Amino acid sequence: MDLYEYQAREIFAKHGVPVLPGEVVESPDEARAAAERLGGRVVVKAQVKTGGRGKAGGVKLAANPKEAVEKARAILGMDIKGHTVHRVMLTPAADIAEEYYVSFLLDRANRTFLAMATVEGGMDVEEVAATKPEALAKVFVNPLTGVDAAKAREIVEAARFPAEVADQVADVLQILWKVFTAEDATLVEVNPLVKTGDGKILALDAKVTLDDNAEFRHPEHAAFIDKAATDPLEQRAKEKDLNYVKLDGEVGIIGNGAGLVMSTLDVVAYAGEDLDGGVKPANFLDIGGGASAEVMANGLEIILSDPAVKSVFVNVFGGITACDAVANGIIQALKLLEDRGEELTKPLVVRLDGNNAEEGRRILTEAAHPLIQQVDTMDGAARRAAELAAK
Repeated sequence: MDLYEYQAREIFAKHGVPVLPGEVVESPDEARAAAERLGGRVVVKAQVKTGGRGKAGGVKLAANPKEAVEKARAILGMDIKGHTVHRVMLTPAADIAEEYYVSFLLDRANRTFLAMATVEGGMDVEEVAATKPEALAKVFVNPLTGVDAAKAREIVEAARFPAEVADQVADVLQILWKVFTAEDATLVEVNPLVKTGDGKILALDAKVTLDDNAEFRHPEHAAFIDKAATDPLEQRAKEKDLNYVKLDGEVGIIGNGAGLVMSTLDVVAYAGEDLDGGVKPANFLDIGGGASAEVMANGLEIILSDPAVKSVFVNVFGGITACDAVANGIIQALKLLEDRGEELTKPLVVRLDGNNAEEGRRILTEAAHPLIQQVDTMDGAARRAAELAAK
């Protein structure tokens, strides 16, 4: 889960990262009051979950509360890379002498953690990384030992931080590592980390991505979920413990196993390329190995309630869960939905393979449900589902 800057700043402050006070507002009038409380001269920053805010005009300096109103009015409602600005954060303007960049992240390619730092931070840090890779220090972090004083000093020296701020930056790096581990984050980033005119180090920005797999350890993280920005179908699926992602297409997808579902998305997309208007997958939904009738019913309910869905492709390879159990689950799921008063009109194309596949197909054949069509092969089922959606 990506956090808004104000949420990440809240986490930083909790752990002792040096940050400025800030207030989040949703209207120009609120911006005036916040600016007055923060001392008058403030920075107004768009709160969106994307980078490049500064270049897009989403970060503006206001000399006084009146200007803060004007800047907030200009930023609120702005579109930044497809993200609409609904909130702005105001912080006191800082006396910036130098801008740096530091981050910790999960390096999936190397299966370890990575620290990155440069003394050339700010809006153009991506360009620095692309054109001057030698200016961006990359230091691997052993997950067993983490970032102690020695490792922090190694990062500082690799990035060639000035001697007058080296100790402060090393201290901040140790705190940021604490944030990274204590909050189960996959990314903690500060850009810019600045030296002020009086020589102090401050985090003027905060970016944090939390690992959803660790949410059971952090019930407090539920407060960070932006329900207004979450797709309502994804929210309903989450409440039912379904592994569901909404996509922009017409064929609903249900499969057992993430790898199989990913492959299903590909074959449906390929099958739909040649049809009029193009047909694409409408979702990712992995029901896992234990495809009970209730799980299948919940999955179908979510998919069928998507107005964009025109057909559904149920693609199951029987393993631990046998295909006959899946077939019974599909029949029971449709009955459960009908008993709930759901109007079922969208066709289901079912492909069963693997453990007890023949028995599963026999169960579906004898059930003779008018919405169910069986196809033996994955490619053939994908084509049929795409054709039904195109009609």
